[in-house]
Amino acid sequence: MTAQTPIKLPLNIDGIRGEFPILQREVNGKPLVYLDSAASAQKPEFVIESVAGVYRAQYANVHRGLHTLANETTEAFEAAREDVRRFLNARSTKEIVFTRGTTEAINLLAASFGQLWKSGDEIIISQMEHHSNIVPWRLIADRIGAELKWARVTDEGELDYQHLSDLIGPKTRLIAVTHMSNVLGSVVDACRVIEMAKAAGIPVMLDGSQSAVHLDVDVQALDCDFFVFTGHKLYGPSGIGALYSKGDWLDRLPPYHGGGEMIADVYEDHVTFADVPHKFEAGTPPIADAIGLGAAIRWVERYDRKAILEHERALLDRAMRGLAEIDGLRVIGTAQEKGAIISFDMEGVHAHDIAQIVDKYGVAIRAGHHCAQPLMRRMGVSSTGRASFAVYNTVEEADAFVEALKKARDFLI
Repeated sequence: MTAQTPIKLPLNIDGIRGEFPILQREVNGKPLVYLDSAASAQKPEFVIESVAGVYRAQYANVHRGLHTLANETTEAFEAAREDVRRFLNARSTKEIVFTRGTTEAINLLAASFGQLWKSGDEIIISQMEHHSNIVPWRLIADRIGAELKWARVTDEGELDYQHLSDLIGPKTRLIAVTHMSNVLGSVVDACRVIEMAKAAGIPVMLDGSQSAVHLDVDVQALDCDFFVFTGHKLYGPSGIGALYSKGDWLDRLPPYHGGGEMIADVYEDHVTFADVPHKFEAGTPPIADAIGLGAAIRWVERYDRKAILEHERALLDRAMRGLAEIDGLRVIGTAQEKGAIISFDMEGVHAHDIAQIVDKYGVAIRAGHHCAQPLMRRMGVSSTGRASFAVYNTVEEADAFVEALKKARDFLI
């Protein structure tokens, strides 16, 4: 019998908003307009209850007990791993490692690869990376004498693919780039990057912290070697994320953390390791949060990803048209392929002041360097304001954002 494709629910934004308790509150006497989802998204009741339900009715440690609660929790924990596998279209759950998030996933790869690399080896990243995809590689490079090479970003905020290609050489050991910029919203042509890397026999890691939320990711179609993402941006809990690792990479890489769960046997003079993926999951994991991540994925899967993308694009276009009417405001990052993230600079005004003023009108935006200081310097700014849209945002909220910025400018100029 052929499996049927699940029926997707219609994209009823008012109905979706009703699933997020926090969106019903007011801030400074105004309805909350939450435009900081690129930093961390809000959580639907379905996810909140899934986490609470673990602690309320079935919590126990996983993989180690024989009693009913341990068996139930282990089954739910591993079901969440299957949710991640399905969400990314990985071949096997053995390719999915639970981590505390994107940051730990990249640190895992850096520390593991760092045990195999040597002085003079090269790692290529880009100028638009989040610090989470810079600092781990810098630490390893400094420790072993490797070199970190930087692919340029264009004035529009797009990856300079020719420059990246020119950086590839016989000592290149990994290319690690964002799939979608957390600052600019720029979507990297991952297939193009992977194609040039494969021609040179070089593995590729994609930082999917943003793309996993906004794009329909298929790791088999991308043919990337590694893909990392985090749960709290995907309407799930914080403190949980995942590393996808293609094929036998996890068997080939040495472990990152040591302790319980990641062992097969421990002797006084040596240790043998558990099978993957548990080889990389030392200690008690974030059990309820992993189950919550699985719930978040199932919640997202209820809706058509293309419809979500179109909705978010409409919000982006609406806000961009409004921002064009504000004198002295410059949008940073105008890539042709762009997600629903807007970074902007207002002449003569600091981004922190803007964020504080619009908060008075209930509008929550981010301000600062967004953990991307090399990109800030490349674009000629020290900080920006940033509005990021999610499925639960509305056209009215895009308009409220623009109006709040106009009032902020009138107050501050």
